[in-house]
Amino acid sequence: MDEAKLYKKIKNAVGRGVADHGLIAEGDRIAVAVSGGKDSYTMLHLLEALRQRAPIRFEIMALTIDSGYPGFRTDIIAGHLKEHGFAHHVEKTDHYGIIQAKRREGSSYCSICARLKRGALYELAQKFGCNKLALGHHLDDFAETLLLNQFFVGSLKSMAASMLADNGITTVIRPLVYVTEAQIIEFARLKGFPVVCCRCPACGEADMQRKRMKRLISELERDIPHIRQSILRALSNVQPRHLLDRQLFLKTVSPDDAAPDESA
Repeated sequence: MDEAKLYKKIKNAVGRGVADHGLIAEGDRIAVAVSGGKDSYTMLHLLEALRQRAPIRFEIMALTIDSGYPGFRTDIIAGHLKEHGFAHHVEKTDHYGIIQAKRREGSSYCSICARLKRGALYELAQKFGCNKLALGHHLDDFAETLLLNQFFVGSLKSMAASMLADNGITTVIRPLVYVTEAQIIEFARLKGFPVVCCRCPACGEADMQRKRMKRLISELERDIPHIRQSILRALSNVQPRHLLDRQLFLKTVSPDDAAPDESA
């Protein structure tokens, strides 16, 4: 697929995600988390394209967290964003030092690093007057997270396209909900985005469970071509009466409906 067709396809998918889930409203000021990876660059550029032609007024500002990993090239990220006229702030932190001091031996860098980054992003969003925080999770992330929670946690959940953060102030949005990772990889290659490695010591080794889910979906895709889209549709087509959560059952089923459905 050439660049113009791919760009149109991704832009339409982002626009559909924004419309379906009410991600952006008049007067929003959106903090866009830009890590220097393919996902966040794609999200930022597509949100700007939508902003320029949207019938409503909203603002975006790019935020980058420097976790203190040696060799992380924030200058490359800042240079690219300055070239394209984005408002941008780099927050330098000592997350690396905190992780080294607090991480239990054998535990994952990713989980503690993600928590620290998310907390810093919430604080920065408030500091710069942003009521929303955009994260670059794509369609594959939604599907993989659902399987991860089912297989390893025993919970039927994934991500929300829009949700109020734990701080009760910032709304987290995920505009790439309908965009596949394959589309993002190709788009980033065609646009020549200056992708920057996070330089985490565990990079390439961490999150092995997620990689297993990624491989599983890819294997199933050979026989089920639209498996990713089907999993995403399942997240929007929940049938509470056919689940086993007793609390959910008690909340959603009236006494008259409590008789078992023998046809299920």
